[in-house]
Amino acid sequence: MTEKIRLALLYGGKSGEHEVSIQTAFSVLNALDLSRYEPIPTYITLDGTWIQGEPITRPPASPEQLRLDGQNGSCRLAVQGLSGIFPACRSVAQPGQPKGSPQDVDVVFPLLHGPNGEDGTVQGLLELADIPYVGSGVLASAVGMDKAMMKTVFASRGLPQVDYLVYTRNHWEKNRSGVIEEIIDRLGLPCFVKPANLGSSVGISKPKTKEELLTAMDTASRFDRKIIVEAYVDAREIEVAILGNDEPLASIPGEIIPSKEFYDYEAKYLDGQSALIIPAELPESTVRQIQEMAIEAFKAIDASGLSRVDFFLCRSDGRVLINEINTMPGFTQYSMYPLLWQHSGISYPQLIDRLIQLALARHEEKKATQIFPDSLSSSPVSSTKKT
Repeated sequence: MTEKIRLALLYGGKSGEHEVSIQTAFSVLNALDLSRYEPIPTYITLDGTWIQGEPITRPPASPEQLRLDGQNGSCRLAVQGLSGIFPACRSVAQPGQPKGSPQDVDVVFPLLHGPNGEDGTVQGLLELADIPYVGSGVLASAVGMDKAMMKTVFASRGLPQVDYLVYTRNHWEKNRSGVIEEIIDRLGLPCFVKPANLGSSVGISKPKTKEELLTAMDTASRFDRKIIVEAYVDAREIEVAILGNDEPLASIPGEIIPSKEFYDYEAKYLDGQSALIIPAELPESTVRQIQEMAIEAFKAIDASGLSRVDFFLCRSDGRVLINEINTMPGFTQYSMYPLLWQHSGISYPQLIDRLIQLALARHEEKKATQIFPDSLSSSPVSSTKKT
């Protein structure tokens, strides 16, 4: 019998998307083939405490039960930071530690959304621990989280975008009137105001007046030190799912029809009234263009595993504008990313399997990279003297 893959499911986190992450972990757990995987819940509380539970033999009945089990019922250990969570990956097991302990994992699935999880912080930690993990690496995760850097990278590849401006909180607080004048002069109203480093549409506003713009800037600045302001375009919202590493594939496109004026947090997660149309009703030439642009965006930030790329399709002239890339998109079975692949021929359980295999393949590929010069490789400790 093939040994089960010990899969650490990392969820919760210090983020405004904490609850969304718990929903995602619940969905993944219920879709896993427990004859192939041994899932190990690793819950990060809102205050940053890491809690690892016993391996799961039966999925929880609800997301709330998953949280309770992670905190209390099946708690194996509770520590601050990394110490004690991953002290022993396969290659550096501690002496005397029994094989198969909760800390000894084959791969990690970081089901974390937003800062302190999707932004390269956790990915860097796992790189240091030399543990395979699902999704993009440090660089792509950080660029994908920071909308300002993302837009800079997209511009370098010639990907068309809406006009935008970037401000720091410090700049905004010291020159409020000047910032407001510049936004109105260069972008006009209405516009969109967003925190640069947040997801799930948290902190996003669509101000239509000068007074609303002031409030929107204050709101965004509470969530991040960088603020993105984008010009408004009358457009359809089209999304494409990407799967792969160096040779990624694009799904069929889908369309979001928000229940509200724009696709904010409430429209995404609370009111249940937004419509997802899959496949989107588009000319074949537009489908190809969007898929090609999505793959180009994925490669531009050096993403891996999975991403969802969002576009605006202008109603006036049919122009396709890239909006953003999400390196850890919503991943419940009802989220757009899995649904796009389901309609493209890959079921939710199959998608999870593919992502885990891509994570293991990426980790193996990295082993071909030489870390130390030959002169240092024979000795674990070497000193050099600069002259």
